[in-house]
This record gives sequence, structure tokens and C-alpha cells, in this order.
Amino acid sequence: MALASPPLPSPPARTTTAPAPPGRPRPRLLALDGLRLVAALMVCLYHYAGRGGVVSASWQQNPDHVFPTLSRAAVYGCLGVQFFFVISGFVICMSSWGRSLGDFFRSRVARLYPAYWVALALITGASVVLPAVVHPVRLDEFLVNLTMLQQPLGVPRVLGVCWTLWVEVRFYALFALLVVLPGVTYRRVVLFCSVWTMAAVLSTAAGGTWAELVVMPAYAPYFVGGLALYLVHRFGNGLLPWGIVALSWILGMRTAAQGLWHTGSPRDPYVVMLLVTLAFAAVAAVAAGWTNWAAWPWLTTAGALTYPFYLIHEHLGWFVIRVLHRAWGLPPWPTLALTVLGMLGLARLIHRYVETPLGPRLKRTLKNA
Repeated sequence: MALASPPLPSPPARTTTAPAPPGRPRPRLLALDGLRLVAALMVCLYHYAGRGGVVSASWQQNPDHVFPTLSRAAVYGCLGVQFFFVISGFVICMSSWGRSLGDFFRSRVARLYPAYWVALALITGASVVLPAVVHPVRLDEFLVNLTMLQQPLGVPRVLGVCWTLWVEVRFYALFALLVVLPGVTYRRVVLFCSVWTMAAVLSTAAGGTWAELVVMPAYAPYFVGGLALYLVHRFGNGLLPWGIVALSWILGMRTAAQGLWHTGSPRDPYVVMLLVTLAFAAVAAVAAGWTNWAAWPWLTTAGALTYPFYLIHEHLGWFVIRVLHRAWGLPPWPTLALTVLGMLGLARLIHRYVETPLGPRLKRTLKNA
């Protein structure tokens, strides 16, 4: 007779502040908003000063010649994506608790699409004005980009950063079907984390394309780590969630060091591993309540700007750099500063006049459909 599988242990007793009761707004973790903007600025500096390609034409030379000191740090800014994924695991677990599958779907659509559609329109317009920076796409390609499914369909991307959205969408789909649909509980999240981690390891060993497409072994450790850290935040310290976090951190360091330190610009694998460690540690500090003192109101604004800023900063930033530096002759450092501030200002407008009014309206429309 086969041995019965032992049950998962009961959730640990909560050792920190209890979560808000159902129906009441959850207290906002303002430090998490600040971390999101830090991750976005890391990616921004990578795109402006840490890589070659189109931005080199905007600067008229490779950024490592324009910013010889900054570029040595900016080359690691691409790890802001991994930082985002850890935060995303935490936030998705938090925001899905007590919600139905329909609520989860509507909240994700209302959160992702309004700013995304505006970013597509802005960058497509820029491609018409200055195609040397952004190559314009055909109408059918633009329409497919509106769906956010351009990458699996092999359609040229309007937004360079949207490959990360395709990763996020697959994470949402897995979590929605396996955890949100039956109902989010401590045990289901633990089981999901455990099974996904094992599937990621096995898919890496097998090397199957389909398995990698669904399981995403290169990114799973970051999402799983974020999910487990939310369990720590909600239920307190426990050996099981911290064990999942530790394993995710180890696998995350391995995938980041293997995939990043030897590609493109040279990167030190130990610096890569250090930055992955800092990403996990920063979200762990939020989970443990060590950042509750960070209650500055401007952090809410920082969090609100992150998503639209992330969407528009790359191609539009290259456009602005080309105009300010090449056309108007502005020196590199003022150009860099004005470009970042300009993208933050535009993100503020998108949040105020697009996300704030259209997000709730889209959610209501979907609910009544």
C-alpha cells in the first residue's frame, strides 16, 4: 500500500500586525512603492547609460565613453527586472487574497492595459516623427501589440520592455488557474510555490521549449520568492515559507549569474549575485515589517509613477536624448537628468489622466459585461 502524503503544516501563528479584515482597505506598504521605483530607475539607467545599440546613436557614441564611471554601474541595471519580479510575486499574492477569479482578472486588466495602450500610441507616434530611433510597425502589427500577445505570435514589439509583461502575464495565468480559482489559502500558495520550483528545476534539466514557455525556469525563483515573502508578512515567521525564500534566492542567484554576467557588456558574477541578494533582502525587510517607519506620502506617488514610467522610458527616452544632445547640443549629464525627469513627468500625466479615470471605469465595464 502506498504511503499517504503528509499534510502541509498549519499556517504559523501571526507574529506581526494582522491583515485588514475583508471589506476594509489594506494598509499600503509604502516602502514597497519606493522599491518599485528603484527597480524602474535601475532599468532606466541601463537603457540610457549601460548598453549599446540605438542609444549609442542618440549619444553619438557608446555610453561607456560618454559616462565612463556611471556606465560601469548602469550595466547592472538590467537586474531591476528580477527585482520587479520578486516585488510582483509579493504584490499579486497580497492583492489576490480573498478575491474571486473574476475579480483577479478584472483588476489585472484594469491595471495593465490603459497605460500600456497610451504608451503604444505615444511611441508609435514618435516612430513616425523620428524612425531612426523607433522603427514604425505596420497597422496589423500595431493592433496585435494592443493585445499584449505580440511576443508569442512573433510580431515586432512596439515597446522594447514589453517582453517582461509577457512573463508577468504567464505568471498571472498560472497563479490564477492554480491558486485564485480554487481560492487563495496559505496551503495552496505553499503548494504552488513548491510545485513551480520543482517544475522549473526539471524543465531546466529536460531543456524542453514548451516546458520553458509555461514554467519559465529563468524567472520562476523571483516570483516564488515574492509569494513566500508575502506569506511571511501575512502569517509571520515560519520555517516553511522562509525555506522557500532561501531556495528561491539560491536558484535566483544561479539563473541571474548564468544568464547575465557573460552576455552583452561584461558583468562580474559576484556583483550580479549581490544585487539579486539585495533584491530579496529589500522585499524581505518589507515582509518582516522593518520598513514600517517609511511612511512618507511621496512614496505613494513614486509607486503610482512606476508602471507608466517603465513603459515609456526606453524608446521615448532615446528620442529625447537624440533631440537634446544631438540636435540641441546639450551636454551629456544635463541631457541624462532632463530625460529621466521628463519621463517621470510624462508618467505622472499618464497616471493622472489615463490610469486614474480609465482603470476603475474599465473594471466596472468588465464587471457589467
